[in-house]
Amino acid sequence: MSPSNNCINQDSWTVAQFAGFTRLLSLCLQAVLNAVIPDHVADAFSPPRLETPLLLDPVIEAVFGGLSHWDAEHFLFIAERGYLYEHNFAFFPLFPLLLRLLAATVLWPMSGFLTMHGRLLLAVAIGNSFLFVISAVALYKLSRLVVQDRKLALVAVLMYCLTPANVFMVAGYSETLFATLTFAGLWLLEKRFTTGACLLLGFATGARANGLVNAGFLLYLSLQWGLARTRAFSKGEGGVRYSHHVRELIRFVLTGALNAALVALPFCLFQFYGYQTFCHPTATQVPPVLLNLARDKGYRVADAASPTPRWCQWRIPLLYSYIQDAYWDVGFLRYFRWIQIPNFILALPVATLGFIASYMYIMANPVFCMYLGLGDRGKDRKMHGFCNPKVFVYIVHSSVLLLFGIFCMHVQVLTRFLASSSPVLYWISGHLLFQYEPLLRDERLFRPDQIQQQKDDKPGLRCAVGMCRNNQVLYLLMHWQACSVYTRCILGYFISYWFLGLALHCNFLPWT
Repeated sequence: MSPSNNCINQDSWTVAQFAGFTRLLSLCLQAVLNAVIPDHVADAFSPPRLETPLLLDPVIEAVFGGLSHWDAEHFLFIAERGYLYEHNFAFFPLFPLLLRLLAATVLWPMSGFLTMHGRLLLAVAIGNSFLFVISAVALYKLSRLVVQDRKLALVAVLMYCLTPANVFMVAGYSETLFATLTFAGLWLLEKRFTTGACLLLGFATGARANGLVNAGFLLYLSLQWGLARTRAFSKGEGGVRYSHHVRELIRFVLTGALNAALVALPFCLFQFYGYQTFCHPTATQVPPVLLNLARDKGYRVADAASPTPRWCQWRIPLLYSYIQDAYWDVGFLRYFRWIQIPNFILALPVATLGFIASYMYIMANPVFCMYLGLGDRGKDRKMHGFCNPKVFVYIVHSSVLLLFGIFCMHVQVLTRFLASSSPVLYWISGHLLFQYEPLLRDERLFRPDQIQQQKDDKPGLRCAVGMCRNNQVLYLLMHWQACSVYTRCILGYFISYWFLGLALHCNFLPWT
């Protein structure tokens, strides 16, 4: 095995270890914090439990109960009861479907000791932890292909393991599943396995609505590859052949339309299912307790005797758009009110990193960006690191999500919205660390097993599980006093949000 492959395998193992460790630590911390801090009485969706608790249900609730708060209640309810209420359709079906599958198969032997809700809660802890490790490895492979820099790829993914959206990656939310499918799909796309990429990105749309935006990667990269083939053909023929241009254009239109349709298909099918459920309702059996909850809270259930919802009369009857408007008051500039200033402050760090990423990239590649990355790259252009040409489409994607989140969403969700959808947050964090942290300029930190061989290392670095091996982020944390102010700001933001999210969210307190 070549030294390069040995380093890559060592890095992948380091990433997997650190991702697994942070999941275990998160589960332990949320259990302790949930037990120590009293739960806030929040006006959130809280359906009654219809099953009699079994032997292990109190134990599972005590250990993992903090993972079921806020929107996690919706996912668990859908996994257990299906889409009974209209506002449940704001939460896409792939994640609750996987929870139900895991609870009904792998965890089925525990059915004598755990109710379905208890097994679903256990499925959240196991499933999201497993998916997070996969997402970290997929992000490392994607980063290696895009930034073309092993050191930056490694540090960026180690930062991902400390993501400020940590609590949403461990709780009963679809963010971890979405990140796994998105990063793995983009990795396949960069390797030009377009069919596999379309499938994974399509599944990502089945997990979260913003998966629709991923179709832009397929369209842009297909166009870029087509232009590259055209240039190569023109140079080989010694001139321009318009017939070749026409063939490439037809190929792009047909394949682009098909690929985009595959990505959008789960969204369309889910909206059709919602339309059929509420605009053409049939007789459904809803438990009386859940009907009483609907009457008390004003939730709509599918009922043939009730008036048809007004959104059914729309020219394009999108239930998702109606729910966001009617239930959560989501819309352009609706969050721009003085009372929301604290939420804008919560979103400020991730927004700042997003704007810094766009600014630094544009300043480094002004002409390239002006031509939307479709011009000739040139032989003198930097081909590795954060500012290389392959990063352009990811910067555009991140910027679109950032602007949409600020102007059209509840801005406090911007942290988890970006952290689970775009690798740019982690690439720019790693890039800034390399730019402003002298400790990372030591080449020995990026050689397998070298961290433990340094004479000035502290004993605390020699972890029993071997996690500190080749882990530059842990090295910086262990040498906090020697770090630059920029490093402290970036790591401080990641760690503080990592911990505060567990403390607040798991006790029904407001968080991002």
